[in-house]
Order: sequence, then structure tokens, then C-alpha cells
Amino acid sequence: MNPKKIILCPNPNRDRGMVATKAADKILREMGFQTVVCSPFKDQKDGAFADLDVRQLTQELRSADMLLTFGGDGTILHLAKLAALHKIPVLGINMGGLGFVAELESGELDALRKLEGWDFQVEQRMMLDVSVLRDGRQIYTNLGLNDAVIREGPISHVIHLKISSDGRHLADIAGDGVIISTPTGSTAYSLSAGGPVVEPVAQTMVVCPICTHNMRFSSYVLSPEHVLTIELERNGRKPVYLFVDESRGFSLKADDKVQVRRSRYSMKLVRLTERSFCEIFAQKMLPGGFIDEK
Repeated sequence: MNPKKIILCPNPNRDRGMVATKAADKILREMGFQTVVCSPFKDQKDGAFADLDVRQLTQELRSADMLLTFGGDGTILHLAKLAALHKIPVLGINMGGLGFVAELESGELDALRKLEGWDFQVEQRMMLDVSVLRDGRQIYTNLGLNDAVIREGPISHVIHLKISSDGRHLADIAGDGVIISTPTGSTAYSLSAGGPVVEPVAQTMVVCPICTHNMRFSSYVLSPEHVLTIELERNGRKPVYLFVDESRGFSLKADDKVQVRRSRYSMKLVRLTERSFCEIFAQKMLPGGFIDEK
């Protein structure tokens, strides 16, 4: 039986000198795993990965059994689409800030030994299919783990949006824009905009306005069976952009329709610890943090 193949994807800006990556590689090889190192980003500077042999990610994904990331949640977010399309589980090592999606902290690498029997839990995280229709023709598609954001351009101005669910009017927004988030994305931009915190394994879509002028409308938590359509209204030539998981902004025109729905793809996240989402949230976000008395 061939050994399991694990791809190590370090963020050079987080794992300086590849210290954590090399330590994890040593642990995994001691257990008999096949490992390769791939860059999560394009056009990295020479020497960014120290003396490691770095291979092409898209090619190695074809035969991989797991993806290990070293960085913050942003590194995982950057790789989410590729991992979901290849149906490969992801295990995140947090070397960044809050780290809601990453499973382990950089000081917990010894927990990787739990992979030896290849018996671990996998969380299925809902994702979003996002498309843009222009003159009845689809001109843009993307897959997101966190959110789809429609907001104004570099010059601040009020934008007007009409949101419908399955063809029926849901809300009108006048403000800086709107965030359609998954449960995973509820602790990202949506939370900063005043949206609710949703357990990440739930199956819902959160509609959260950004700095809305309508104080009666805060946010909606909807069933994932709905198809949401967002249309621009009375915005003239003011720039409005669509962002999916912090991707490069896509410029929207006056009559464009943005459609958001639950994707048939999902992100698989490896779980090795017993920490619950509530514990993680309390530890990282609530005043005073979570105190583990054990």
C-alpha cells in the first residue's frame, strides 16, 4: 500500500525560515508519510522557502491525500477553492492572528502524530457559488468559503442595492454595500459589520448590510436552499465591485445581477483536537478570553 501523500503549504511571510514547516515535515516522515512542499501563492521571491524543494501545487494536488497550511486563516482561504475542487481535506497550522479556521497553533505540531492511523474527524464547511449575469449572459463565476461582498470603490459613496430571494423581494440597501456570508465567514467581515456569529458547521447564508442607512435592517440568516439575487439601483457611474473571499474586485455595471447560492462543493477541514467552536470563539474574541482550568 502506497503511503499517504501530504502537501505542506507554508506562507513565507508567517513561517520565517520555514522553521514550523521543517519541524512538521520531520514528524510526518517519521510516521511514514510522503511529503512535498508547495507554494500557496504565485510569484514568490527566490529564497522565500529557504532551502526547501518547492513543487507546483496544481500538479501535486492530483495525487494528494491532505493539504497542510502554515500561516493564518488567509492562507487557508486562498487555498480553499483548489482544495474543495480536488476534494482534499485541509489541516491548518495557525501562525497568524486569530485563526478561527486553522486547527492547530504553531506550538502544537506534536498533535500531528494523531494522523498516524489516518483516523480523524473532518468538518464539512459550506461554500458559495457566486456568478454575475450581464444582459442575460453569465460573465463571471467564483467559489467562496467565506463570503461574497458587494461594496463601493475607492471613492466612498452610498450605493443602492435591491436583494431578492428566489425572485421575491427581500430587502433594499442604501449604504456601503452588503456581505453574503457562509457560517465560516460569519466571524470575518460580516462580524465586523455587525452580523451574527454562526456555528461554522451550520448550513445557512447570512445577509449583512455594510453601514446601512436603514437602521431597521440589521441582517438576515437564511436557509441555504435560497438563491439570492443582488441588483444595483440608481448608482449611475459610481464604481461598485464584487469581491469573493478577498479576491481581486470584479467591476459591476448598472444592470448586472449578482447571484449567490450554496455550492455543491464544500471545504473539508481536519480536526485533531477536542476544542469546540464556542471555546475557540471565547478564547480569541471575548473580553478576558477563555480560561482553561484543566
